[in-house]
Amino acid sequence: MSSIKLTSQPRNEFGKGAARRLRRAQLTPAVLYGHGSDPIHIALPAHDTFMALKHSNALFEIELESGTELAIAKEVQRDPIRDVVEHVDFLIVKRGEKVHVDVEIIVVGESAPGTMHLVEEQTLSVEAEATNLPTSLEVDITGREAGQHVFAGDVILPEGALMLTPADRDVITIVDQNKAASETADEAEETAEESTEG
Repeated sequence: MSSIKLTSQPRNEFGKGAARRLRRAQLTPAVLYGHGSDPIHIALPAHDTFMALKHSNALFEIELESGTELAIAKEVQRDPIRDVVEHVDFLIVKRGEKVHVDVEIIVVGESAPGTMHLVEEQTLSVEAEATNLPTSLEVDITGREAGQHVFAGDVILPEGALMLTPADRDVITIVDQNKAASETADEAEETAEESTEG
């Protein structure tokens, strides 16, 4: 995976007021940490950062005054109403280093006629090289019958990656469509009765 380049500015003011001023200037406050170094407080171009973070498990090349650091986003604070990134914590990584990340599950294919699939786990924990992180994991359910399961240990990983989620963790369950619909209706009826009684 190619890295995403972001040019930073040093950040010397802290607190909510300073963060608001940065955001008004179209900058996103962020911090870089890891490898025993002191946290590096920076500001990044807001639009470029917002767009870059749409890429799951992206590798960033952050330009600092002192040079360039490779990093991955570990925590992103967003304003859900305005849909903006308020702050980013980046973890410094080195080439060849292994890191732990959560990877999104993508379901492909169609299960057997008359069935539907339930996603039990949205993401799986994986260890992989920092410079070659998987952005998603595909799970093929083509032709699977009701009652079948896909477990974490069944998911195919890219070369060099290691599954950290327990192998027996249920990821996808195939169920009978009519039975599932009936159970959903029963649950809705029970909820309505409880509301009436309450």
